[in-house]
Amino acid sequence: MRVRYSFSSRKTGTIDVTNRHRQGIPKVVKDLIRISDVVLFVLDARYIEDTRNLELEQLAKSENKRLIFILNKVDMMDEEVLKANPVLKELYPYVILSCKLRKGIRQLRDRIKIESKRALKEKKFEKAHIGVIGYPNAGKSSVINLLSGRGSAGISKEAGFTKGIQKIRLVKNIYLIDTPGVLPKEEEELSKQEASDKHAKVGISNYDKVKEPELVVASLFKDNLKLFKKHYQIETDDPEELIEIIGRRRCFLQKGNKINIDKTARTIVQDWQEGKIR
Repeated sequence: MRVRYSFSSRKTGTIDVTNRHRQGIPKVVKDLIRISDVVLFVLDARYIEDTRNLELEQLAKSENKRLIFILNKVDMMDEEVLKANPVLKELYPYVILSCKLRKGIRQLRDRIKIESKRALKEKKFEKAHIGVIGYPNAGKSSVINLLSGRGSAGISKEAGFTKGIQKIRLVKNIYLIDTPGVLPKEEEELSKQEASDKHAKVGISNYDKVKEPELVVASLFKDNLKLFKKHYQIETDDPEELIEIIGRRRCFLQKGNKINIDKTARTIVQDWQEGKIR
């Protein structure tokens, strides 16, 4: 039987979930999957594996939901490198998208219409509901606003900006349902520093709020040595020396001609998060 739920507005509203304030975000997202006909998984094209949530993918498949994977932020990487990624074979159907450049929007709209019509035909419903799920800061709200053609979903550079569940009309008989970003369950097992490194890498923690930025730089540098060397035109393999070189280049100096390590490290993290190191 079709799950019943109500909204406070015909165009945009909040799902009336009983005791929703006592629910954790993962349960809210699981409920979203249950009431959706098609589920969009928004991934960061640069960090596909890091921004996937296999648990929710399996849940959606087990409930016979139609899936569409959106590889967002392709403008921040080499698209040919993305297309050569073997993991794409696991993500069909997928759409390569850049909200910033408005690239791929027609393909995404067409795919949504195709999958929605199939779902409506199979279940004999009059309306199709499209659930939108994504890792924090993967660009869910930007995708929704690009699809709807208006500022329906709030956008912020701060991860976790979306606080509740929203329903947004896309076209006649097709509605988008947005939720806050959700972290995979396995991230609970990460150490505090591992979580900090990953969240800085994918942009959950903004460069100005990262804790221990020099340790984050060390982790990024270790995993992306060639990229850093090419971008900064340096030969060192030592992250401390990297911070020293960049700090002096940019004149981030303190008394005694010492490098401002914190400011320099945050600037390097900023370069990474803004896609300058690519």
